[in-house]
Parts: sequence; C-alpha cells; structure tokens
Amino acid sequence: MNTKELKSLLDVKAEYYNRTDFIHADPIRIPHAFTDRADIEIAGFLVATIAWGQRVSIVKNGFRLMELMDNAPYDFVMNAGPADLKRISAFVHRTFNADDCLFFIASLKNIYRLHGGLEQAFAAGLRSGDQNVYNSLLRFRELFLETPHLPRSEKHLANPASGSTAKRLNMFLRWMVRHDAKGVDFGLWKVISPAQLSCPLDLHVGNVARRLGILKRAQNDWKAVEEIDKVFRSFDPVDPVKYDFALFGMGISEKI
Repeated sequence: MNTKELKSLLDVKAEYYNRTDFIHADPIRIPHAFTDRADIEIAGFLVATIAWGQRVSIVKNGFRLMELMDNAPYDFVMNAGPADLKRISAFVHRTFNADDCLFFIASLKNIYRLHGGLEQAFAAGLRSGDQNVYNSLLRFRELFLETPHLPRSEKHLANPASGSTAKRLNMFLRWMVRHDAKGVDFGLWKVISPAQLSCPLDLHVGNVARRLGILKRAQNDWKAVEEIDKVFRSFDPVDPVKYDFALFGMGISEKI
C-alpha cells in the first residue's frame, strides 16, 4: 500500500468509526451522560484513568464510580464530606483502588481551586512552538502530584518522560479538545489545539499501526507515539488524531 492509498484508507475508516453509534460500548459513554462542562471534564478524566482492561468492565465501573459520586462529579469533588468520601472505599477497578480514587478526587479539588480547572492545568506546560502535548503532560503531572498521596498512586498518572505512551491522558485530551460535527468528542477546550494532540497508543493500536506500516518501532513508548504522530500530521496537520478512530476501530471491530 503506498502513501496515497494508506491515507485514503485511514480517511475512510476514521469517517466510519467517528460516529455516535459506537459510543455505547466505549468509555466516552460516561462523560456523555452529563451536560455541565465541569461534570464532563471530571467524569471523562476519571473514566479515562481506569480505561484499561475489557471495555465492558471499564464502562460498568465508570458508571459505578459516578453513582458513588451521586452522579454529580464536580459537586462531589468540591464539596464531599467524610461520610461521602467513605463511600469511595467500595470502589476498585483492577489495581486502581479506593486509596487511589480518594487521592484523585482530592487532587482534582486542588486543580479546580488553585489551578483554574483541568483545562488550565493541562495548558500550563505548553510552550510557544510546541508541536505536541509532551510538555503539557509533564507539567500537568507535576501539578496533579502536588496533592499528598501514596507512592503507589503515581503509577496511575502516566509519565512520558519515563517513556510512557500516556495513552489514557492522550485519549482524554482527544475527548476534550477535538471538535467536529460528529458528536463523539466534546471539543470543550480551546487553549490546546487539535493539531497538537497525540495518538492514544496502546498495544492494539500499535499492532494495527505496524501492520499498516505506520509504525516501525518495536516498542510502545513515547518515541512510538511521535512516530505515529508524524504520519498522522502528514495526512492531516489540522486534525491528526482523528486517525485514532481508524486504528482503534480497525483493531477492535475488524481484528486487523
């Protein structure tokens, strides 16, 4: 497949999979249950944090967490008392347990009180001329971890400086930043440009990218993210991460 044929294939697949018909089986279904901006942000961030493993379990536990937060995530983050927080002890998703969840809630409260909210916290690290969100992710991680926490909780917040693909953070940013008329991504944030977004790279997306010749690197790490991003940006410099729909959809639905 030559470059022109590959771009044509990805354009078709991105168009096909970027539609609301697929939301019911995807973690993005949870923030779509809300209409208030802050509720969407917090619900999206928390469900993206637990987005590994089977999607059925992710969606189920995402809704379970929202129930424990009275289906009012922003109000819960900002105003929950001891009795409210005690309910969180019932939550666990794989290795993300109650201690991790309580820390994330406390840190989100700090982010909204002292750093202007999630959008501003992610934008804090952007530098003039940044082509991607690498510096944004590093600074956000610093801000998020300034809240006291157990060392174990740090593994749930990716660090691209250590080579992580930051798949879940990049996925969350796609949800918040990308905007089109399809109704899947929210497009709530304006400080970060869609052109700066990076591919949410995981095992399955990496395998599809290699089979299509988009990715040569054997290891899934931040360098692999940048390699995929380079191809995506050559196909669409304005909205490169739309091709995430193509790779993910082809991997899940077509078993490419």
